[in-house]
Amino acid sequence: MSGPGFLLIIVAFAFLYFVLVRPQKKRQLQARQMLDAVKIGDEVVTAAGIYGRVTELHDDDLMVEIAPNTVVKVARRAIGGIVPPQDAEIDASGEEPPAAEDGG
Repeated sequence: MSGPGFLLIIVAFAFLYFVLVRPQKKRQLQARQMLDAVKIGDEVVTAAGIYGRVTELHDDDLMVEIAPNTVVKVARRAIGGIVPPQDAEIDASGEEPPAAEDGG
């Protein structure tokens, strides 16, 4: 195995690394940074789609208030994301606030 065949194998492995492995590592790093950035008062959504507000932080889990006087223990790795503040404006009825209409 020499010459063009060996070079083709090297190029294929390099391609797979840059297309598959590198982006996956980047996503894992971003997810780890997001989980480390969770703080008390943040509104989060779990991987199961449950929205709530963080009330306590522990090493591997956190306490999330999902309704008034309803606090559940959630594994930190089960947090799917932090809800940005503009999405937190959705009221309890599940409807978005009315958008300002353009007068013209």
